[in-house]
Amino acid sequence: MLVAGPSRELTVRPVWEIDVDVSDELWERLEALLPQRERRFRYPGRKPLSDREAVCGIT
Repeated sequence: MLVAGPSRELTVRPVWEIDVDVSDELWERLEALLPQRERRFRYPGRKPLSDREAVCGIT
C-alpha cells in the first residue's frame, strides 16, 4: 500500500492479506443462491469482482 508520509514522499507499507479460498463444493451450492448480474451498457464503470472473489473476501 502506498501512503504519503510526513515529507510527502510515497512510502510502501505491507498489506496483510489472508488467503481464504472457497472450496468448489461450497461454491457450487452458493452460486445457485446468487442472482445473476445484469450488464450495464451506458455507464459501465469499474469492472466488478467475480462473485466468488467477493465471497472469499467476506469469509
